[in-house]
Amino acid sequence: MPTPSMEDYIEQIYILIEEKGYARVSDIAEALSVHPSSVTKMVQKLDKDEYLVYEKYRGLVLTAKGKKIGKRLVFRHELLEQFLKIIGVKEENIYHDVEGIEHHLSWDSIDRIGDLVQYFDEDESRIHELKEIQKLK
Repeated sequence: MPTPSMEDYIEQIYILIEEKGYARVSDIAEALSVHPSSVTKMVQKLDKDEYLVYEKYRGLVLTAKGKKIGKRLVFRHELLEQFLKIIGVKEENIYHDVEGIEHHLSWDSIDRIGDLVQYFDEDESRIHELKEIQKLK
C-alpha cells in the first residue's frame, strides 16, 4: 500500500501522463510545489515498489499497478470534490479540503460517499432540499 505522499506523486504522475502524454521530474516538481531532488527520490522509491519504471534522463512510465492506483486516486479526488460541491462547501475551500481528507478515508467510506453522490445526482430536487435545510441554519 502506498503512503499518502506516494499517493500524491502517483496521482500527479497519472494526471500529467493523461494530459500531456508524459511526466518529467520538472513537471512533477512544479505540480506538487516540491524540489526536483525530492521528486527524484520519490520516483526512485516508486520504481523500487513497482508503481513505475524510471530511467535517469529518459523519463518514467507507470506500470499496470501504478496506472490502476493512479486512476483510482484521481477518481477518489474527483468524487470528493463533487461531494463537497453537492453539500455546499464554498468553491475556494474545496481543493484544500479534499487534499486534507482524501488520505484519511477508507475505501469503504469513499464507496459510501459515492453512493450519496449518486443519490443526489439521480434526483436534482434532493440537492434543492438540502440547500433549503442549509438556509434554515
